[in-house]
Amino acid sequence: MRALIILPTFNEVQNLKGVVEKIINLRIEADILIIDDNSIDGTREIASGLIEKYKEKVFLIERPAKLGLGSAYIEGFKFALRDNYDYAFEMDADFSHDPREIPVFLEAVQSADVVIGSRYLDGIRIMNWPLSRLILSYTANIYARLMSGLLLTDLTSGYKCFSRKALEALPLSLIKSNGYAFQIEVNFWCQRLGLSLKEIPITFTDRRAGSSKMSREIVREAFFLGPRLLFKRCPITR
Repeated sequence: MRALIILPTFNEVQNLKGVVEKIINLRIEADILIIDDNSIDGTREIASGLIEKYKEKVFLIERPAKLGLGSAYIEGFKFALRDNYDYAFEMDADFSHDPREIPVFLEAVQSADVVIGSRYLDGIRIMNWPLSRLILSYTANIYARLMSGLLLTDLTSGYKCFSRKALEALPLSLIKSNGYAFQIEVNFWCQRLGLSLKEIPITFTDRRAGSSKMSREIVREAFFLGPRLLFKRCPITR
């Protein structure tokens, strides 16, 4: 059973090599797809070196501009479908998500279509966030639950594992959100399509190095997605 770990990057020169090597050292049947949004700090050069070192395990898609997290994952999902992977992971490239938890996801996805790593299942499991960021995230999740009807503890989590069944079912051409809104919208579609979602507890640690990609635009997009979810319906055919 082959898995693809999708790592979107934008100026992650301080983190990328370490994250990739942590995944490689797990010695699981998984490849890594780096999708870089025109980094200017040497991230692409690091990625090229990793491809040379880990031939046929690490791949790179170079994009011409900062096109966003959501579109990067959509491109990664299409790559996974085209190359016949059984599972695809969403994962941050800044050590916020612990690579050592990947095998736990792979075990959990045997009994679900989508597995979501929750920072709020069994208590709050977030390290090194300021109180203001924690309140924003927690409040955003409450708002997203109310607007979407999703009964999940962490709708904005970006650590996920999708089965091939889920990837084939998702209407990728209709998902346009980026940032936190992308995570909410994907969860919404999964539920509407009747896919089974399972949450597992993870510990989220704020990035070790580099700068956060959080912006007012990301928060604004997630807020305005809510009303649209009240009226959105799955297409009968695609």
